[in-house]
Amino acid sequence: MSDMPRVTLLRDLPPPKRDFLLRRGVAEIIPEAEFVARLNRGTPARLKEGFDPSSPDIHLGHVVGLRKLRQLQELGHKVILIVGNWTARIGDPSGQSTTRPMLSEAEIEQNAQTYMEQFFKVVDKDRTEVRWQTEWFSQFTLDSVIRLTARFTVAQILAREDFSKRYASGSPISLCETLYPLLQAYDSFAIDSDVEFGGMDQKFNCLLGRELQQMMGQNPQQVFFTPILVGTDGKSKMSKSLGNYIGVTEPPEQMYGKVMSLDDSLILDYFELVTDISDEELIDLKHSFGTGTAHPMLAKKKLAREITQQFHGPEAAVQAEEHFTRVHQQRELPSDMPEVLFQGVSEENGGTRVQLAPALVTGGHVKSASELKRLVAQNAVEVDGRRISEMNALVRDGSVLKIGRRIFVRVKIK
Repeated sequence: MSDMPRVTLLRDLPPPKRDFLLRRGVAEIIPEAEFVARLNRGTPARLKEGFDPSSPDIHLGHVVGLRKLRQLQELGHKVILIVGNWTARIGDPSGQSTTRPMLSEAEIEQNAQTYMEQFFKVVDKDRTEVRWQTEWFSQFTLDSVIRLTARFTVAQILAREDFSKRYASGSPISLCETLYPLLQAYDSFAIDSDVEFGGMDQKFNCLLGRELQQMMGQNPQQVFFTPILVGTDGKSKMSKSLGNYIGVTEPPEQMYGKVMSLDDSLILDYFELVTDISDEELIDLKHSFGTGTAHPMLAKKKLAREITQQFHGPEAAVQAEEHFTRVHQQRELPSDMPEVLFQGVSEENGGTRVQLAPALVTGGHVKSASELKRLVAQNAVEVDGRRISEMNALVRDGSVLKIGRRIFVRVKIK
């Protein structure tokens, strides 16, 4: 008796579930007919998801694609997660206007472990195979590199949009960077990928993998592209570097509050891409927004609950909503503010001058001193309701420090 995992065929799914898989949160599938045929073959497909551990955090922008992987795992297919510990040394230049700095091996290792912990908040760990690029690239010789590069032309590589723009503007492009798409393509060959997942900004790299597989005698992978999720600023792709992200490990109150800060124009996209509400309910929401009969605040609260409970559970989502109502709508201070211990210099008026960053970063209330500096510059930090303009502040024992819209701490002086 075969111990091959049981696979649910795409054609055996009810039409609504099939449409949800093929249409919801999908930008493009190349070629779709091949993808559908692969899911009807009856054997587990190998779903390639690669990441470069250049950053340790996963946000909702990543979750759009991870949710599709989880849906396919539930049909019996297998995710092959590639840790790009080799290409991270180069840095993917996709969408970048400048050469990116290389990372140390220690930084890569630390980021990778954190990333995987967050990855498995969405994707089923038991149906995932983790592979590290060093399995194959550590064996590469100069001969291997030359053979790989000989399969492609400079014109092909410069056809990639970001390279093309930088070349036209005279901005530097390192030869090292031009190897990145070739190495990502080789990953597909190394693991015999059936389907590669990526955002639309990865289109060139993913299609190059399909081309290389054909050159090297494998069946070419299909490519499954997910839409780009706009960040909390309402303008740019969600990105940690832009500070417009909602991280999957953020506390419930902070996650809920960030969703509530979204512009009304983003509500429908977020419902479609990062929640499980039915297509029928989504159609009703679109109709109500289109006819002007929608209640954006109520819709946004539902969205915030849906997203928060995905990562923290229903009870935490309810508590986060109560916190938001109390603090932001009724203008009350939270009852459970953490105390933060500061050390400073006493002044004649009875206050104490303290440096804010060290204690706030150590306590995890801000990610870094640079993030706090950015918030101060945006007039988003207050002491007892008074905005501050410097990284040091005059405080008193018991003062309330507000950071951004959602973080409150009570000052304790040493």
